[in-house]
Amino acid sequence: MSITVYGIANCSTMKKAFAWLHEHGVAYVFHDYKKAGVPETALRHWAAERGWEALINRRGTTWRRLSEAQRAVADLDAAVALVLANPSLIRRPIVQRDDDLLLGFDPEEWAARLQGR
Repeated sequence: MSITVYGIANCSTMKKAFAWLHEHGVAYVFHDYKKAGVPETALRHWAAERGWEALINRRGTTWRRLSEAQRAVADLDAAVALVLANPSLIRRPIVQRDDDLLLGFDPEEWAARLQGR
């Protein structure tokens, strides 16, 4: 079972997620998509599983800084192009464990799905 955590290191939600992972002894590999980018194939896979709308963080400052035209994302291809150009728009954290995908930090969901409770 390999776990990859995707996100941005300096994000406050990510810091909570890292603390939870360490407290519960969950081993993982971190992929900082602000520094390393995110593979388009991964974005499309996540979108196929959860819908592209779920991948976009509409609460952050990056979203608020976009123009109205940029925020008028209407389909998968436009969403992928937008987040590839602005990785901070991707919801965080995204946790990929084999075929399981978690979006966002929810301690109860993480306990159930990452620890098998």
